[in-house]
Amino acid sequence: MREEAIHDGHEAGFEQVRHGQMRHEQTRPDPARHGFWLLWSAVLLLKLVVAARLPLFVDEAFYWQEGHHLAAAYSDLPGLTAWLARLGVTLGGEHAFALRAPFLLIAALVPLLVVRIASREFGERYGWQAGCFALLLPLAGTLGLLALPDAVLALATLLCVDAGAKLLRQVGAAAALELALGLALGALSHYRFIAVIGVGFIALLLLPDGRRALRDVRVWTAIALGASAWVPLMAWNLDNADAGLRFQLVDRHPWAFHADGILFLGIQALMVTPLLFVALVLAGWRGRQGALPATRFFAYLGGLVVLGFFALGFFADTERVSFHWPLPGYLALLPLLPAALSRWPLPWRVATWLLAGFGLIAMLGFYAALSMPQVRERTAANKFYQPNFAGWETLAQTVRRRLEQMPPDTRVLADSFKVGAELGFALNNPDIPVLDHPINHKHGRAPQLRLWNLQHEGAHDWTRTPTLLVVGITEVSYKDQLRRYHALCDMVGPLPPPQVLNIDHGRQRFALFALDTARTGACTTPAMAWIDVPVEGTQVGRTFDVKGWAFKDGVGLAGVDVVLDGKVVASAQYGRPYEGLQRDWPETNDPQHPNVGFTAHVDLRANGVHAGRHWLGLRLHGRDGSVEDWSEQPIDLGK
Repeated sequence: MREEAIHDGHEAGFEQVRHGQMRHEQTRPDPARHGFWLLWSAVLLLKLVVAARLPLFVDEAFYWQEGHHLAAAYSDLPGLTAWLARLGVTLGGEHAFALRAPFLLIAALVPLLVVRIASREFGERYGWQAGCFALLLPLAGTLGLLALPDAVLALATLLCVDAGAKLLRQVGAAAALELALGLALGALSHYRFIAVIGVGFIALLLLPDGRRALRDVRVWTAIALGASAWVPLMAWNLDNADAGLRFQLVDRHPWAFHADGILFLGIQALMVTPLLFVALVLAGWRGRQGALPATRFFAYLGGLVVLGFFALGFFADTERVSFHWPLPGYLALLPLLPAALSRWPLPWRVATWLLAGFGLIAMLGFYAALSMPQVRERTAANKFYQPNFAGWETLAQTVRRRLEQMPPDTRVLADSFKVGAELGFALNNPDIPVLDHPINHKHGRAPQLRLWNLQHEGAHDWTRTPTLLVVGITEVSYKDQLRRYHALCDMVGPLPPPQVLNIDHGRQRFALFALDTARTGACTTPAMAWIDVPVEGTQVGRTFDVKGWAFKDGVGLAGVDVVLDGKVVASAQYGRPYEGLQRDWPETNDPQHPNVGFTAHVDLRANGVHAGRHWLGLRLHGRDGSVEDWSEQPIDLGK
């Protein structure tokens, strides 16, 4: 009787709509149900196809590496992501699709749970509609494409939401067990789940039925079981001077106000799609005054999570991707969405559905484009280029060929965790040692590498152990590359002539160094260069001049060639005075400073080169016999 009274007091017209839906369901099948299953199947099929072709993201590779060093917790995350990664490759083989398979399956459960929650609280038709939006919401619809903790985090959030709504009706063993499961999965997935726990607790305290539920011992037993799942992570931090907690809560965040947090609104509107974002916000705002306790619970939980991450954006890390952080809040708001949209005029509702669909297609298309080398190459000059997906298989093939030319006992040494993890996956070797690198610390992976005894100090006798050092040149900003080269010299000695690998016109660059002989003298580094004229993206005629500078620390350069689309089209006059470089890079020791400028005249009138987009680069000849192709830049050749 109490439940019926609550429903009678729900928002105007809700019961009439619900009973109308039930009469409809008795007379003919609900098209929303068929639409959901059709959409669910189509999205899952598309995700399977894309996941099978998409190159491995660097974080996925590191989770694979963690999975081959099984532990209860790690420096960057709790253990579940690594365990699932290990499960995938154990059952399916050492390839990217098998690695992602467990995450794809977990992600497929997310919209089903949304349907279950919304159907129970608001009727089946609204349930199927909410499930459809769980598929169309780009942040949720693309879950599982990458072997990342977000899929489990989303599932854990919805389990807690479902359990919380049940507990508001009546405390029972099944709801308490579901809450314990959700809390445990969240604790094993990511530090960010702390936000869901804290906001969920506040949401229950704000509701009379929530406070009643919190007085039940079964609820606190569930909370205790969920809290116990944090024990491995806390134990890891206690054993390692709180390195994981410091990274997640202190080191990675400036904790100083920065106004660009306001960009959260625009970014979220873009990632969620604008009309759907507005609809979710309005659903949460109106839901806080709903008659049903579950309505207010969803509104408080979802709204406070999103609002909390919005406020955090003014003080937290802005260097790493964080647009997906509010997803748990949107998932909690989804059950409220169909009722909120029912108030909108039909054209706006249709527009919301269509725009959300376009958003999902765009997101899936983005990942599909990343899986195509030709597309990545054509977009190399675009600011949206994603180097973390690019070139790893090409690098692995190059490393394999180089190892065939070196002694059988040659070992591979990576200069960063990214190179080590990606090469480890490609070569099926999770124990590639890694030099100390700023990004190892920036991403919280340095403590874990030390625990695995994989942080290489570079103090060994290189003459007795042939080593192939693989360096990710573009992992540091251009202004810091020379400093990084000198740091490498400090660790391993003067560098021999490198084999430079340019991928996607040099947007992703690697250098391979065969450290098989004794090396003495000044620090010898890969070359540095810049083209001042023509400017990137500019239009040039059939004849044009190329000007710039280039130097190579330790030995200097013997010459510079101008290259167009990989072919030499001119030899530059090298050795012209170019002042200022030693001020910008005081550590440089090229013996030819300041005479490191060059100029060349390119004449393409008789070469038969077609008009349009071409790629201009340099070929740098070192005095030590090295030949390095510099990064290319696009130019538009006129008729």
